[in-house]
Amino acid sequence: MSDISTFNSLPVPPISPLTTQSDKVLRHPDMSSTENSKIEKSAKDFESILLGSWLQQAERSFASLPGADDDGDADASKEQFQGIAMQSLGEAMTAAGGIGIARIIAKQLHKAADVQGAAADGTVPAHNK
Repeated sequence: MSDISTFNSLPVPPISPLTTQSDKVLRHPDMSSTENSKIEKSAKDFESILLGSWLQQAERSFASLPGADDDGDADASKEQFQGIAMQSLGEAMTAAGGIGIARIIAKQLHKAADVQGAAADGTVPAHNK
């Protein structure tokens, strides 16, 4: 009695990883748009590089498992292409919300910018009140 064609007709909401809640968390309301953009970009870049590195290490360790296919005559550029692929995967994971490292880094960078700005103004930062 089930009709598979009705499954294909179900509405699918559009997915936009660039407008996730995590993007909004990285913004600091007291800072300029340029400062927020710089902090957000650095935090996301760091997370994507870190994820790419972890993925490369995981790929290497799984490739060296007992019973894994030893490809002794493989192309020398294979490792480079795999590294590029893992970095791209890390960037995609970060763009889709990541694992929270960018939010932690952005929060700390905002605090540091608050302290630096307060020291220049001679005031107490808002998070220390």
